[in-house]
Formats: sequence, C-alpha cells, structure tokens
Amino acid sequence: MNPKLYPAEFVFPGHPDKLADAIADALAGVEVAVHRDHVYLTGRLACPGAQDIDLGALVRDVYRSAGYDDAWYPGPQQLRVVSNLCLGPLEDGEAEFRELSDDQAICVGYANALAATGHLPVEQWLVGRLARRLHRLRSEQPALALGPDGKVLLLLEETERTQAAPSWRLADLSCSLQQKTASDEVALHRAVRVALEEALSAAAHHLPGLSPQLPARLCVNGAGAFEVGGPEGDNGLSGKKLVVDAYGPRVPIGGGAWSGKDFFKADRAGGLHARRVAKALVSLGLAEEVTVSLAWYPGDRCARMVSALAQDGRRLDVDTLAPHFDLSLRHSGERFARTGLVEMARWGHFADQAAPWEARLRL
Repeated sequence: MNPKLYPAEFVFPGHPDKLADAIADALAGVEVAVHRDHVYLTGRLACPGAQDIDLGALVRDVYRSAGYDDAWYPGPQQLRVVSNLCLGPLEDGEAEFRELSDDQAICVGYANALAATGHLPVEQWLVGRLARRLHRLRSEQPALALGPDGKVLLLLEETERTQAAPSWRLADLSCSLQQKTASDEVALHRAVRVALEEALSAAAHHLPGLSPQLPARLCVNGAGAFEVGGPEGDNGLSGKKLVVDAYGPRVPIGGGAWSGKDFFKADRAGGLHARRVAKALVSLGLAEEVTVSLAWYPGDRCARMVSALAQDGRRLDVDTLAPHFDLSLRHSGERFARTGLVEMARWGHFADQAAPWEARLRL
C-alpha cells in the first residue's frame, strides 16, 4: 500500500493568536485582539464582582507567563489594554436560560484506539510533543536568545505494515523560532536537532511503530532572521487556531472557536461532548476510529447526535447510542468548568487526560 502523508502544525504560547486565546480563557465570554502594544477586549463578563477585575493586571500576567519581558517587545508594562466589555452579574431570571443554546452550532469529536497518543491522530499528538520540547529550549539554553513566539509544522508518513499495525515516520519538519538577530544561528540549528532527536526517541518508545529517525534535512527559520514576532510581527485574534486546537487537518471541525467561551456555550460544550462520545465508542470496541457530529438548534437543551462514522465509513446507529449520553448544556456547564484554562488554551484541550471530557466515560 502506498504511504500516506499527514501534515500537522503547532504554535508557541507567544504566538499572537495564542496570546489572544489565553487572555480570552483567563476571562471567558470575550473576544480578544492583539496588535503591537495594544490589547482589545470585547464581549461580556456576567459574574459577581466583574467590575472589580483588574483587566490590565490579568492581561499583563498572560504576556509575562508566555515569555514577554523587557527583552522582548511588547513587555507587559508597555501594554495598553482597551476594554469595551459589558460588565455585571446575570439579570434576574437570566441564569435559568443558560441551559438553553443561544445559537446554532455544528460540533465534531474524534478518537482512535491509540491510547499512546491520547486517542489523537498520530501527527497531531507528535507535533504537540515536539513543539513543547522546542519551546523548552528558551529556558534551557538562554544563550540562544530565543523569544516567546514560534511555530512547528511536520509531515508524517504512515505505512501499513499489516492490517492491524501501521508504522509512522517523520518525513519532514519545519520550525520557526523567534531569535535575536545577533545570536548564533548555527548553535540554534544544533540545539534544535539535538532536542528533536531526544523528543522523537522518547515518542517512539511511547508509540510502537513510530520511527525514532529524524529526516535528513530540518528547516529552521526558513524565511531567514526571525526577531520581529509576536504581536509586533503580526496581529492576533482569539479563535483563529481552530484546527490546531482540535485534531489537525485530517479531521473535520465544526467551525466554532472554544477559547473565550464558558462551558454553557454550544460551540465549546458541543466540541467536548463530541470528543467524550467518540472516546467512549472507541473504548467500547465499536470502532477503531470514530468521528462524531453533533448539532445544536437555538433553544436546545441537549445536542442532537447527527452521525458517528467509523474509519471504514460504517455508520453507527446514533438513535440507539444517543440516549446513553448526557449531551446537555447543564452537564457541561456544571461538570466541565475547571481551572488551568490559560494553559489549556496554549497546549490543547486534549493534553490533560484528567479533564472531564478526557477521563474514562461512565455511561
């Protein structure tokens, strides 16, 4: 069988879109835009004490924890935070309507039988691991003078050795790491290769069938010097990294952003409900790989299960399956809320196996 190539990408916490996502999740219920030294907040915060939240301090903390400081523009103290938020608690009787979808939405969830990858596509799992490893170079080797921004893109080759045991090989990789122009580019290339060798070897040990060999050629900062990055190099907007946040380009997405929305919102709740169902169907042995589609109509209390497709195109009987799952906004709003949303916005909703939608499902 001819090998298949699957692309995947990941971005660092200092990427402008991820800065916006992290700020949005630090507040919830908002949209965020960043550009140069400005941060724009729009939307609504409907919680007790909303007027007392120090928005400037919160935004600066997100920038600081992403790696921005006096050496990398914009430093937290240089930021100008512009807020056009609606602030205040829910109005009388409004809380009762939170269990009703206030919009329409299509939501997709995916899972495969590979416990080693957290039931994610191999390429998406791998690019996340490699990105984390490269991101650590900034703190491990300060002499490289790396900045907070960065990107990784890879091509993974999949070949079926037997019907049950495919094998994978990293066919190509490109990374862009923000670095001071006067720094040692040769040292950066060397550090990247060593870090990737280490990370890929560990991943191969974790996932049988994955080759530990790097491609013969690695592309590091292929566009040349990359000192001007982050919100100085490009504007950022919350909700722009939908494919990175989900399963990569191999799996379709519903289209709704997750960061900046609480767990009563159909887009975010539905995406995580769909993931929860997909993992359950795989764990029950109904498919080796399954994609679940849910739909919300305005006013719905529960998502409507549209389809559950196995890897061979087989359709699972959603009419039989749906009654066994609580797909309500009440369920997600009460059980999915958690701390650590800023780090989840940066590194993915499926990286923490203790998250309620990742934990083994009890029907």
